[in-house]
Amino acid sequence: MVEQSDVRVVRCGGSKINFRPPIISTDSRFLLCASGDSVKVYSTRTEEWLHSLQGHTNQVTGIALNPANHLQVYSCSADGTVKLWDFIDGILIKTFIIGHPLFAIYVSEKHEGIVFLHIVMDTESKKEGFQLVAVHLPKSAEQEVEAKELSAVSSQISPNPSCTAFGREGQYIAFARNLQLNVYFFRKQKTYSFSLKATDKKGAKNAFTCIACHPTDDCIATGHEDGKIRLWRNFIHKKEYTYSTQHWHHNAVNTLCFTPEGTNLLSGGIESVLVQWQYGAGNRKEILPRLGGSILHVSTSSDGQLFCTSHSDNKITVIESSFKVCGVIQGLVKGDAVLTDLMIDPRSKALVLNGKPGHLQFYSLLRDKHLYNLDIVQQEYIYEAGLDQFEVVKAAFDRKGFWLATVEERGQKSSDLEFFLKLWAYDESTQSFVLNTTITAAHTDRIISMCFSSSEETTMLVTTAEEGQFKAWCQGVDADTEQDQNFWSCDFVGSYHNLKPTNCSFSADSSLLAVSFQEVITIWSPDTWELLTTLCQPPGVIRDLCFGQLSCSKYLIATTTENLLCCWNLLTCALEWSTSVEVSKLQLDPLSENVAAFSYQSEHTDLFVFKPNEPRPLFSHKNVCSEKIHRAVFVPREEPLNSCDESSQWLNRSQLYFLTQNMDLMTFSTATEEDRLLSSSRRLVIDDSVAVTPFYLLLGKHRQQQQKLDTPSHPAADKPQQPQGSVTITELLHTPAHVLPAASVLCSMFVSSLLISNTGVQDPLRKEMESSEQEMNGEEEDSEEEMEACDSQQELRAQGSVDEVTPKLSKAQERELKRVRKTDFSWMAGLVDSKP
Repeated sequence: MVEQSDVRVVRCGGSKINFRPPIISTDSRFLLCASGDSVKVYSTRTEEWLHSLQGHTNQVTGIALNPANHLQVYSCSADGTVKLWDFIDGILIKTFIIGHPLFAIYVSEKHEGIVFLHIVMDTESKKEGFQLVAVHLPKSAEQEVEAKELSAVSSQISPNPSCTAFGREGQYIAFARNLQLNVYFFRKQKTYSFSLKATDKKGAKNAFTCIACHPTDDCIATGHEDGKIRLWRNFIHKKEYTYSTQHWHHNAVNTLCFTPEGTNLLSGGIESVLVQWQYGAGNRKEILPRLGGSILHVSTSSDGQLFCTSHSDNKITVIESSFKVCGVIQGLVKGDAVLTDLMIDPRSKALVLNGKPGHLQFYSLLRDKHLYNLDIVQQEYIYEAGLDQFEVVKAAFDRKGFWLATVEERGQKSSDLEFFLKLWAYDESTQSFVLNTTITAAHTDRIISMCFSSSEETTMLVTTAEEGQFKAWCQGVDADTEQDQNFWSCDFVGSYHNLKPTNCSFSADSSLLAVSFQEVITIWSPDTWELLTTLCQPPGVIRDLCFGQLSCSKYLIATTTENLLCCWNLLTCALEWSTSVEVSKLQLDPLSENVAAFSYQSEHTDLFVFKPNEPRPLFSHKNVCSEKIHRAVFVPREEPLNSCDESSQWLNRSQLYFLTQNMDLMTFSTATEEDRLLSSSRRLVIDDSVAVTPFYLLLGKHRQQQQKLDTPSHPAADKPQQPQGSVTITELLHTPAHVLPAASVLCSMFVSSLLISNTGVQDPLRKEMESSEQEMNGEEEDSEEEMEACDSQQELRAQGSVDEVTPKLSKAQERELKRVRKTDFSWMAGLVDSKP
């Protein structure tokens, strides 16, 4: 068995981008958001991901622009560090080591060189408490600096960062927890507290959920569980404070934010409606409805031109100040649980799983980008807690991606179960799937599993249900309709001794169908629907079932609830081997004989990769994660790897992805593959064999040959080295267009880069006249040398080189050359032009 070597578990994207409020750059061109252990930078104009700020080793828990430099951003992480970045170039400037897990960060213009952080208090009680501390960031030339100056501001901090905010340009800080509002004044170093009752006369809940401070006035806006918004004033005088109430949200207010000028207040909640209240105008408001999932955070740009909202469906919406949506940045949608398996669309090679309610999402793993949603339920989803609505619970693709089968259910928690089986056909014109057949009564009980046959001749779908039957569905053609209007109908119904089926699988050539009925595996012939044989060797209910691929197609692998992994030889109908291991997920690689098994034991998950014909694993990886793995998939590579290392050969054709319970998408990668991806992402590589064109010659620059002048010249190679592009032009060509400065700024730089200095470069016409004059003077030896130099120059010019290495001359030749230069050869120009 090969242990892990250079194969590592890495985060491959799909992380949450709604974990903390996003921020918009000062010029409104960039949007930054915390995503896993990195900070992602997007363009607000094109919605494209530009790059990531990577360096933290744990979850990034907060980001904030540096008040002293609008091109820099602070990020804090649970790894106990604060990092300062140049977010435009993606450069890490400095790392401040705090030494405690950090959960939020705040900055203020009045407190230069100081950041405010949320840290966990050291308490003896089991209940976790948070405190707000001010950290002085030391000035040092070192890359990593330890920040030791921590001073506590308050210990009555809510674990929700939305309940803390700076007010009046940093003169005070307001923080709320449960039913109490606290205001700490930095100058007085005093804290004023204000409390509310648990419920009012109408029984509404008054607990604080979020807070925002007016940028110029002494006003604090607070959101509450009952949907009310309170505006607090005169809180400088503890006994004379007042507040007014505004109410639109029917549920808890998740976020509040004032615009930079303070003219409007933005609020959002579970209704997925952005509400804009006019400050000082009572209940005058403007709403922007149907933004998607419930709104978690709202942010504004410093110039007030853009707003952005974070949603529960892992989406960020960019909104103009005129209340018009101008962009959507969609991440991998993460609900409460992934009900479908992880699947790969055979056409687009996109990852497919259930996304926002009632939809399947198609996600590009290569670009870490959401492609589109396919509406399966085709009903408007109501964002209301407790409502029983349809959810997509099963999905499967056929081998070529022409057909998609889905199962949607409603009433999972009640006895009134309602479900539909739908089959979708791929439409070439719309480049999407179109509903073909809806089967309302496919089974009388819940569908457990389904799979398509892998045959290229006929397409068949098999479903198993808790009623004790499995059904085979095939395409049928109505004689009264056209041929392209195919529909699906039931072709066969099978059962075995009234046992409950648990899983089904087709062989590689679709000549066999295996259906497991509790502890028994039945083998059927899809052509005649004859029961060929039964396998019932292991104890325990069959959980996972799959056939081998390629040279291992004669094997059938299964896992049981009694923690057994078994392999049968279908030629002998005998158990080939079995081993005692708790397998939480068994995943087959469709492009090789390899099978991956995730085993959960001792509170962590291990990975074993094996071939069915050998009980000895090819590869093992201990302690992949500390959770059970229930969702995994092999993704075919666009270009196979050529790894000769025994430990990573199983990754040559496909890459294994898995999903954790925290909805983190992880994969296995080799060190060489990571280095290759890193180098390709930093800079595009220009092929040296690019064609020599006039534009190419203009963008070239002179090679530095000063050190080579003292060395003897070598004969010209068959292919001369291409001129190296200037730094300015190279950066111009490699920088994305949407992040470049205006053309007026680039014009002078561009023109300057095209100018060629004449220092050390001889005029070609003068050299030609010199060689002609030497021919006429009959100096045979010098004439031969000059002609060779001229021919060499013409050859280089024909090949597209504007550079020339000046040959080393003797002192006599230099004096003769100076004499020739003083002679007027202007009459030679007409003579040369008049030559036939």
